[in-house]
Amino acid sequence: MTIPQATLGIIGGSGTYNLDEVVNPQWITLETPWGAPSSDLLIGELEGVHTAFLPRHGKGHWIPPSEINYRANIDALKRCGVRDIISVSACGSYREQMAPGDFVIIDQFVDRTRSRSGSFFGTGCVAHVPFAHPVCPRLAETLESAARESGATVHRGGTYVAIEGPQFSTYAESMIFKDLLGCA
Repeated sequence: MTIPQATLGIIGGSGTYNLDEVVNPQWITLETPWGAPSSDLLIGELEGVHTAFLPRHGKGHWIPPSEINYRANIDALKRCGVRDIISVSACGSYREQMAPGDFVIIDQFVDRTRSRSGSFFGTGCVAHVPFAHPVCPRLAETLESAARESGATVHRGGTYVAIEGPQFSTYAESMIFKDLLGCA
């Protein structure tokens, strides 16, 4: 099978299972060395850009956060030629100036997950990957510009705290994260 190619990958979060705006849509099924991704991939054009879309929780939201096969998801997007990935997530903020519905372009992560594998590497393949600056500045600039053009309220810079879902953090945990991130 010839895999359709895309340059931009979009991973949809809760509530985003399809992109109706995609022109010439084609759903494809891929397998990876890490198993199946969360869903078939939607390949097509979005505003003239060859795009691959993947619903993170599967079509219909059936995969809990701790069971998402992120390695298969990323590998499937790379097999389509994707060079840039935008991941959409609906979440809260520890900063009052970031209101619900605002668009935040993060630049850092805190990974507090513990039950999923933390790497693409393992037995037989040892690698150390620098991750000090995990977000591409070029892509962040492009996203900021597009979001502002659309009329969205945009905040540039922020830290995404990933916890072991599907539960949200307790109030005490939230206060710890808020203090650690200097949001008090």
